[in-house]
Amino acid sequence: MYLYHFFDKSTGPFQNISDLSVDDAKAVLNGIKQTKPNSQCAQRHDKYVEYRRNCENIIRSEFIKKGGKISRTVPHYMVVEFSPWLSTWYENSDYIKIPVEEFDMNTLSFTYGDSMPTFSPTINDGREYRHQLYTYKEILKIIDKYGLPQDWNDDGKYGPERYIEVHVWSDETVGRYRHCTV
Repeated sequence: MYLYHFFDKSTGPFQNISDLSVDDAKAVLNGIKQTKPNSQCAQRHDKYVEYRRNCENIIRSEFIKKGGKISRTVPHYMVVEFSPWLSTWYENSDYIKIPVEEFDMNTLSFTYGDSMPTFSPTINDGREYRHQLYTYKEILKIIDKYGLPQDWNDDGKYGPERYIEVHVWSDETVGRYRHCTV
């Protein structure tokens, strides 16, 4: 299994707006809206930063309950396997893929789909993976049961899950790839 991180070549990989203050994060998003209006990131709503921070608080809390090892306040984001949809998010898109074995599994959490709709109070379709955070061993069982979302829902026709999101709660492995592209 490979974990993928998609990014804009002009900014480089593993640039996380959650590492910034709320005001600085909003300024970055506004800059993207002005300079790269065709990118998916430019389509984010005005409360995105607040919603994202709330979601990160939830997934951090849930991961701690599961005994996860956290050395970052906010995670780095990756996905399980290649996502055709995510590859179109940036005007100058690139990605890094890293074998999952290079990570300490105790620093990885997963949601079946993007964490924001997964933990959204407005999505209540009864699917077992809603409002759930998984460890590596747990997500393997969910993948066995449902497959990869990008294989059956890359266009989003059947719900918000288009990929499996990975939350990397450490800089250790990511740090080795910060200046690389594949």
